[in-house]
Amino acid sequence: MVTVLAAPAAPLTNAGNTQLIIAALLGIAAVVLLIAWGKVHPFLALILGAAVLGVVAGVTPDKIVTSFSAGVGSTVGGVGLLIALGAMIGGLLAESGGADSIVDRVVNRVSGTALPWAMAGVAALIGLPLFFEVGVVLLVPIVLLVSRRTDVPLMKIGIPALAGLSVLHGLVPPHPGPLVAIDALGANLGQTLALGLLVAIPTVIIAGPVFGNFIARYVHATAPEALLPTRRPLVVAGGRGPAATGRGPVDADGDLVAEDDLINPGTGRPGEPIDEAATEKVRARRAPALWAAVVTVLLPVALMLLRAIGELTLAKDTGGRKALDIAGTPIVALLAGVIFAMIFLGYRTGFSRAQVSGFLGGSLPPIAGIILIVAAGGGFKQVLVDAGVGNLIADAAKGANLSPLLLGWLVAVGIRVATGSATVATITAAGIVAPLAATLHGPEVALLALAVGCGSLFFSHVNDAGFWLVKEYFGLTVGQTIKSWSVMETIISVVGFLGVLLLNLIL
Repeated sequence: MVTVLAAPAAPLTNAGNTQLIIAALLGIAAVVLLIAWGKVHPFLALILGAAVLGVVAGVTPDKIVTSFSAGVGSTVGGVGLLIALGAMIGGLLAESGGADSIVDRVVNRVSGTALPWAMAGVAALIGLPLFFEVGVVLLVPIVLLVSRRTDVPLMKIGIPALAGLSVLHGLVPPHPGPLVAIDALGANLGQTLALGLLVAIPTVIIAGPVFGNFIARYVHATAPEALLPTRRPLVVAGGRGPAATGRGPVDADGDLVAEDDLINPGTGRPGEPIDEAATEKVRARRAPALWAAVVTVLLPVALMLLRAIGELTLAKDTGGRKALDIAGTPIVALLAGVIFAMIFLGYRTGFSRAQVSGFLGGSLPPIAGIILIVAAGGGFKQVLVDAGVGNLIADAAKGANLSPLLLGWLVAVGIRVATGSATVATITAAGIVAPLAATLHGPEVALLALAVGCGSLFFSHVNDAGFWLVKEYFGLTVGQTIKSWSVMETIISVVGFLGVLLLNLIL
């Protein structure tokens, strides 16, 4: 995750270990029951679940509010901005027809059986320099559209895409988790990168196309049409499409903005008759080049990749390194993508400034609920961390007599499941096994860093903001998200760790 929610110097409560365990279990149970049984909106359920957790743990009400608010603010400041900027890119791709051109090329060049493998490969490639959330907001809208156009089950191509992004995020530098483990353990970055890629390839295959093909039989998901990056009528097998869904006040061709906004932006009145000739003129000039759509998606990727290369090759105080650090910051990189899209998918294709502004504004309402839910997930996570649940698991692991690889993986698993934070899990687990790293040599230290990274991905559930991000983007229920996303993350963790153990036997 982009947002780093680190544990405080001292927990907010003096509760004993048993009380903390009960508090964490009751808080998580409250969230699940409120959503699944009480039909409470996830945003409210996460707030109430954090309150239950804090009260049972003995945290004073004012500190519960402060901790939750800090988590929400930190998550919105990081993940929320990324979602909004990614939605703007998606809106411009949709209204200009750029997304349609990308999907048409993919559908024409790749057969149905090869789509899951292609999606896994593309996700792994662009996920190399990207934070997980950035990859989701850039890639998932394309996945949703490909699924609808080809009538391939959403989980069959969605899971491979998520697997490619998640594996690279947890195992391969320059992502923050692997870098934290490398720094704490004193591992060699080059060795960790090379071994991480060796572990990542079979892990992506098993957790992606193989598992995706299996789970698609049991989890039947339909892409949320409000998030589909297209204006073209969606008519596929079974009669699905905007006209068949009863979405309410939405144009018949799935527009993100109304036609009168296109013809009379800023001056037209609601209900004013539409000039059909002008409408056809607008549609006729929306034909961006394929390269412009592709560059729009890949520009943020390229900027972050350049930043990663700069971190490996340039000294910290040089001007080039500072420039790349700024340009490759996720928010800046996505902002550059938005500006590029405004120019080459908007103004250069004949749209006015007011029309482009309308496209950008129209892309935000569909993701407002997603941002709030993801933010509340960050707040729930922060209350868990501040209450001292992570410290509880770390203290229990210190006296264990286990091999360094297994200990690092188990501690990361425990903290990940308890707090929902892969970053906190990585930092804590690496700190616990750091003394053992001094007794290891060469590749063994790099494998220890990878073992910690694998553990930090184990079973994402309701206390992880990424869980809610996936749930909302794919239009899943909580149960469906656990069956698909949570199980996929567990497969990544277990298969990746088995790969680490195998390499440890060979090297």
